[in-house]
Amino acid sequence: MKKSLPSLIIDSAILLLFIMVVYVFAFSDSLSIIELPDSFYHLNTIFLSILIEALPFVLIGVIIAGIIQIFITEDQLKKWIPKNKYAAVFMSCVVGGLFPACECGIVPIVRRLISKGVPIYAGIGFLLTGPLINPIVIFSTYMAFGNDWQIALLRMGLGFLIALVISILISFLFQSNQLKTSVATVSSCQADSASGSQSFLDKVGKTLLHAVDEFFDMGKYLIIGAFLASFVQVYVSTNLLVSIGEGHVASLVVMMGLAYLLSLCSEADAFIGASFSNVFPQASILGFLIYGPMIDLKNTLMMLSVFKTRFVLIFVVIVTVTVFIMISLLQGFI
Repeated sequence: MKKSLPSLIIDSAILLLFIMVVYVFAFSDSLSIIELPDSFYHLNTIFLSILIEALPFVLIGVIIAGIIQIFITEDQLKKWIPKNKYAAVFMSCVVGGLFPACECGIVPIVRRLISKGVPIYAGIGFLLTGPLINPIVIFSTYMAFGNDWQIALLRMGLGFLIALVISILISFLFQSNQLKTSVATVSSCQADSASGSQSFLDKVGKTLLHAVDEFFDMGKYLIIGAFLASFVQVYVSTNLLVSIGEGHVASLVVMMGLAYLLSLCSEADAFIGASFSNVFPQASILGFLIYGPMIDLKNTLMMLSVFKTRFVLIFVVIVTVTVFIMISLLQGFI
């Protein structure tokens, strides 16, 4: 299939980026023709650490997406999802909360669910709570804050409530699935899904093929997002942000901004958040822990590859405003 010009540009940029990484690690000691600053090596290290941290979850996500595509039919999903909109939102948030995934790995799963007929608001509920309040995240939060359950339980309870609010708002604003893929294309993909005429091994083979396609489709946006996040970590001064974040409102804005730009994996972000405990109020730390798993830089790029641009922009605004308002209201109580 012939690729579009933007796709070719993206693929070429990724290839160039990987060549640069290989050069730095394989030849920088022996070839001294080009002198690179120390900050570049630091950027390279952070970039690779973000990729290594996120890729296992993306791999798990695309395999699950492949299983959904091949083994689960639209009729089965319709039986599982409540007809009532609010019940569907609540169920999706609960299931997401029990599902161990990061904000990168959950995007291909949600795309596949929505393409199968899951309502957009239920998909968003799953997307928000999966990376935020799954058991691994809550336990890591408990450990990061000195075996103290307060922040972990606040993250889980308030995060769940915010996810419910956002999903309900989405249900009023959007009725269609908001996927970039046309209905015709989705239908043709679904023609390969669970069929009684296929053997189990045939289905497994098609699952792996779908997983590979999904991985390369999602992976390039993950790489770009990881590079931008590492660039921010190296070249944006944390001390400057700390100096700006004086007062409850400013500190919350700074911590939410950090969560977005750093694009940390939700299984590890609590340890970074805990390092700011002596600098910012507890409510601002909570904003960092809730906002980042819901939406960050690399996650936004991955969503832009799946959903319509207008939807993603509105979604980012809704998440940002809702988290800010809810945390601000909570500041007087913690």
